[in-house]
Amino acid sequence: MANTRQSAKRAKQSVKRRARNNLVRGKARSAFKKAYDFFINASDKGKADLEMAKSLYRSAVSSMTRAGQKHGLPKQRAARKISRLTKLAKSKLPEAVTSTKSS
Repeated sequence: MANTRQSAKRAKQSVKRRARNNLVRGKARSAFKKAYDFFINASDKGKADLEMAKSLYRSAVSSMTRAGQKHGLPKQRAARKISRLTKLAKSKLPEAVTSTKSS
């Protein structure tokens, strides 16, 4: 229990931040897991799967990046997971991973 007004305020802020971080982290984890599971079980099934793969990959990368930026996950952990997902995606469906960087 807080002894001062400042410590009471900090406790409230901590509760709010924890809730926000859990939400951001949860979204990132679920998007990553969906994409990871899709690529693990991927095969050459057709164009519909390619569109689904692109969508899942973009969603996972976006949510992991956001979680790193918002401190829901450590930045390096998010980067490492994105890197591993990209490596897996390129090995299974290289067409699903398009480079966003211009040369």
